[in-house]
Amino acid sequence: MRTTRDFVTPGRSLAIGDRGMVATSHPAATIAALDVLRDGGNAVDAALAGVAVQCVVDPHMTGVGGDCFALYAPRGGMPIALNGSGRAPAAATPEWYAERGITAIPDLTPHAVTVPGAIDAWCTLHNDHGSLPLDRIFRAAIDHAENGFRVTPRVAFDWAKQFDKLSHNAAAAAQYMPGGRMPEPGDRRAQPALGATLRAVAQHGRKAFYEGPVADEIVTTLRGLGGLHTLEDFAAQTSNYVDPIATDYAGVSVHECPPNGQGLAALIIMRIMAGFDLRSSALSEADRVHIHAEATKAAYRLRDLIVCDPSVTPVDVDRVLSEPFIARLREQIRMDRAAPAESWDEAIHRDTIYLTVVDKDLNSISFINSLFAAFGSGIYAPQAGVVLQNRGLGFRLTPGHVNTIGPRKRPLHTIIPGMVTQGGQCVMPFGVMGGQYQAAGHAHFVSRVFDRGMSPQEASDAPRSFSFDGVLTVEQSMDPAIVADLRGRGHTVALTDDPTGGCQAIWIDRDKGALFGASDHRKDGLALGF
Repeated sequence: MRTTRDFVTPGRSLAIGDRGMVATSHPAATIAALDVLRDGGNAVDAALAGVAVQCVVDPHMTGVGGDCFALYAPRGGMPIALNGSGRAPAAATPEWYAERGITAIPDLTPHAVTVPGAIDAWCTLHNDHGSLPLDRIFRAAIDHAENGFRVTPRVAFDWAKQFDKLSHNAAAAAQYMPGGRMPEPGDRRAQPALGATLRAVAQHGRKAFYEGPVADEIVTTLRGLGGLHTLEDFAAQTSNYVDPIATDYAGVSVHECPPNGQGLAALIIMRIMAGFDLRSSALSEADRVHIHAEATKAAYRLRDLIVCDPSVTPVDVDRVLSEPFIARLREQIRMDRAAPAESWDEAIHRDTIYLTVVDKDLNSISFINSLFAAFGSGIYAPQAGVVLQNRGLGFRLTPGHVNTIGPRKRPLHTIIPGMVTQGGQCVMPFGVMGGQYQAAGHAHFVSRVFDRGMSPQEASDAPRSFSFDGVLTVEQSMDPAIVADLRGRGHTVALTDDPTGGCQAIWIDRDKGALFGASDHRKDGLALGF
């Protein structure tokens, strides 16, 4: 892995440390997490400090009303996985919707809201692996919430697009666009109600969110809008430790959380790509983009057929990742021609935060937290300061589909943390934000690092492409000659000036005893070590 760069071309250097490293997509989150490490906290403490800050200062991207997943490698060994996704209400049956003539989960309604899983997952991680008290861990987040924070440029850029959504909910509009005004970079905003909720969780743990006044207000709000949620649904929310799934790729092992997340799709893409010699100089960059696009099409078609809540419909991961199965997908790829496009009729989602931390003992965490869409459902509980996600859009109302909604069922999730191991040791926790893009983004990033020998920062900075909904979207930084080549193969190519996703990663170099951090230039954040 390269650790130097071209200092003439615009870019970022890797952050370097040896006693701890943090990489997040917001500077305030990075600073808060690093401060916790400096105070003697471990990787879990620091990750929780960082995500709590981002729930305050990055409110469209994430929140305590959302869900999370984590991969955690104690002492830099093999990872365990935590599924912190929420469930549908017990009363949410397909028959209930059919009787009312509802054929798809309607957005911006309580039916799109599943029980938030984030706080339960945070408390589970803290109880099992944390070291500092929650009031210390949440200190920076509470300060930002109660005393205000400055809006950063990328946050303002994304927030400004949500005027229409916020306008649907009077309470959300009053909090996030007071006087009808969206924030500009440098504006000061505050979330005192959310600060009070974080204080309550710090003092009383998960029950402060899933029981008592916070749960009462959220359930009352949702039911007042026609939702099916009950206090029993909130009290029943639990997170689950699950075994990660993995595949070998270019001499390393890549680990993902199992379904109901789309990590399986990322591994399918990598398994398909592994059949091509992507290190070969005989392949052009257009060839690599084409292979990635075709593998993505195949993996996403399969994802939408099989990835679901495995407690309801088990997923045979070993069979799907087996060489005979993958070979059938791989052999359908033609190098000279794009496969036919397929349309997408489900929710598109791009709003998530991802962060990663490695501490002095090499405890390593890969952590992702999301509201699904920007500001989730747009439904806001003002006394609790909680915006509720719209993850229920991952459900279908089609009878017999693996993702048909059901009582206490979890939907298909797009948010996925990643981790790379070698020889039974963690070498790189990483993640790529961007909703539907995430599985494709994981494969692109891993290939850049391990096929092309790029540093994590170079791999993050590289132009991105995404084949989705019949269009191969490419960032405008991609070479025009590559774009022309792809069009010649039959891809419908669209150039975008909208940044595609965001990446954070930490490389653990045991030989040097150093940690190398990377943070995507497409976001406001940074990596910092000490």
